[in-house]
Amino acid sequence: MRMKTLIKNIRALVTCDGEDRILHGCDMLLDGPGIAAIGNGLSAEDACVIDGTDLFVYPGLVNTHHHLYQYFTRNLPEVQGFELFDWLTALYEIWKGLDSETIRCSSLAGMAELMKFGCTTCFDHHYVFPKGKDGLIEAQFEAAEALGIRMHASRGSMSLSKKDGGLPPDSVVQDVGTILKDSQRLIETFHDTKKFSMRQIVLAPCSPFSVTADLLRESAILGRQYGVRLHTHLCETKDEERFTIEKTGMRPFAYMKSLGWTGSDVFYAHGIHFNDEELAELAATQTGVAHCPVSNMKLSSGVCRIPEMLKLGIPVGLAVDGSASNDASNLMDEIRVAYLLHRLTRGDAAPTGYDLLKMATAGGAKLLGRTDIGMLKPGMAADLFAIRVTRPEMLCAERDPANLFGTVGWHYPADYVFVNGVMTVKDGRLLTVDEERIRTDGEKAVERLLDRV
Repeated sequence: MRMKTLIKNIRALVTCDGEDRILHGCDMLLDGPGIAAIGNGLSAEDACVIDGTDLFVYPGLVNTHHHLYQYFTRNLPEVQGFELFDWLTALYEIWKGLDSETIRCSSLAGMAELMKFGCTTCFDHHYVFPKGKDGLIEAQFEAAEALGIRMHASRGSMSLSKKDGGLPPDSVVQDVGTILKDSQRLIETFHDTKKFSMRQIVLAPCSPFSVTADLLRESAILGRQYGVRLHTHLCETKDEERFTIEKTGMRPFAYMKSLGWTGSDVFYAHGIHFNDEELAELAATQTGVAHCPVSNMKLSSGVCRIPEMLKLGIPVGLAVDGSASNDASNLMDEIRVAYLLHRLTRGDAAPTGYDLLKMATAGGAKLLGRTDIGMLKPGMAADLFAIRVTRPEMLCAERDPANLFGTVGWHYPADYVFVNGVMTVKDGRLLTVDEERIRTDGEKAVERLLDRV
């Protein structure tokens, strides 16, 4: 029997469907993995009925850049004051001790936090593959399946070690042939292009300062042979800009363009230091950007030019980035931070809270090449979260459901989360996995990781 859920008399349903519709007093029927209907007076036999009288309902959030393995190096006092290059150099000495169990536990913990706060799709950029440690991406998909979250995992990579002028140590660098062979294997094993798919693969060499030109060029060719997305860090810091100009004679974006890295199948993380001409080229080629405001502030990287990007029609999504450069995995909170950051720096030109909600839903879906998630309407995936607004802290704040996460913020886990029509969170608690087990297993994995240093 197909699982059915009927949410009745929803106080406010924010569709993010391109028509800026906010529906009041409506019903929504979830049938199997999809949304069957939105309207009034809906009924369905054998459906689980939820009273939506006090609920605001939103599309599931789509996180477009993360490093889940970093969950286990959060809040380390030794690196808190560092900027990106020094921060990476110090933490590589810990990350070179990663193994599949560490990856499984950190992925469980990071995605559990994401999902409790309304995220239903996670893209993770994993690029650290210590020598002799196999099954890392498999461990991530295992964690995602246990939680019931939709996952786009990347076969990231590093091929330019410290001895060759890059940043990472030799122990986490691989040769181009090894990387491409494993990339092909993972695509053929996991990449599912069917509607409502729960697993997809992205090819994601780490950054201009940790990979070779050959790897970037060949990854783009392979990715397009298989029709998968391409992703990397770009224009994150001035240090990266200086490094790339010194090594290649080109600015970072020109360098990536010369290697085939523009187009609607490409999205960059951060994208802070683009100039006007580069923004125009991003718009013309529909090359996307994953905006990571908390990480950008913590590492003193700069402020992404989001108002200009939105005005030009550049595809933009929202992201928490690695937990160690954010120290949280809460995309709901990222909306509020982004709203305040751009209000501070750009005033009236800043995006609204609703603009940022759409960036975190439909915008993220576009970056990942998904046409079946990111909005609420019949035929789309039944990915959503709901919050109960009848609490003292929400008095008066419930007047504007579309802008709520920017203007007021939301400081609790969601009351309900559904992924592909399956309820994964109820009353702020995970239904699919044991939260205490995540914590206890994670503590042991953290101790093992840090003890290796």
